[in-house]
Amino acid sequence: MSARPVVVLTELDDPTADYVIRELNERGTPVVRFDPGVDAVQLSALVMPGCAWSGPLRIGERALDLGTVRAVYYRRPSRFTAPGSLNAQERAFVTAHARHGLGGILGALDCLYVNHPHRNLAAEFKPLQMAEAARAGLAVPPTLITNDPEEARIFSRQHKQVVYKPLWSTAYVQDGEHRTIWVRTLDEDEISEGVGACPHLFQRAVDKVADVRIAVVGSRMFATLVTVDGDHLDWRWDYGRVSFHPVDVPAGIRAGLRTLMASLDLAFGAFDFGIDQDGRWWMYECNPNGQWAFVDAPTRTAIAAALADLLERGCP
Repeated sequence: MSARPVVVLTELDDPTADYVIRELNERGTPVVRFDPGVDAVQLSALVMPGCAWSGPLRIGERALDLGTVRAVYYRRPSRFTAPGSLNAQERAFVTAHARHGLGGILGALDCLYVNHPHRNLAAEFKPLQMAEAARAGLAVPPTLITNDPEEARIFSRQHKQVVYKPLWSTAYVQDGEHRTIWVRTLDEDEISEGVGACPHLFQRAVDKVADVRIAVVGSRMFATLVTVDGDHLDWRWDYGRVSFHPVDVPAGIRAGLRTLMASLDLAFGAFDFGIDQDGRWWMYECNPNGQWAFVDAPTRTAIAAALADLLERGCP
């Protein structure tokens, strides 16, 4: 086995990454895991004519040569920070240079990325992923993004059952406690003038019988049927009432996802679907860096192995 390492960039508490690292360790594949936003990192990166970046990168007692990295698993690294002893201007300077220097180097290596951070960033925008999904032939529920309250009310009247979704998972604190904005149904009379403050996403509700989470790893797909004991619209609300079972992905959905993955230039993606009363699969969203550690054990094991295969091989 080559000594070329797989670099895993993630925060300390990340069960999803843990499964992949365990699989790579069992295969004898070297792994260097660290959090560039938190860990003390020292590097000296050099680029020369005709050569990619190389040079030493040290995290404590560990070290690697940037030119030998076979793959980067970009999971969930923390934001870059600066010492609190610095003033505001100094912190802004240090943080920006850490992001563009260390972050820039980690995003410019000559290796496979799962996924490249720039591809993750682009694919996280719901307007882009939904447009590309529709072009790929996947069924996307009628969706309105607006900051016009009256247009939102008209959309609600037209589609009867409408849900509201946040466009981005944003920290929200109420009465001193962190709150989660769940996907929920919305009546027309609940749409206030407050919609005018910023764009909001409204979507026709799917009369669903189940949800599906699909992990796409390269050309391979692993799907989990999500069923809820109750009528919760957003199954993440109570994991104690949720069950997970493997399920086959229809050929048409497979073809659409392959096209979508190519258009978004992703090596990995986690996709959420709803299955309606007629058996039609509706795509809700793509999570380019989505979690999958919560699914049924056989599917979880298969996803970890597939990701390890991809990272170990070091090419798409």
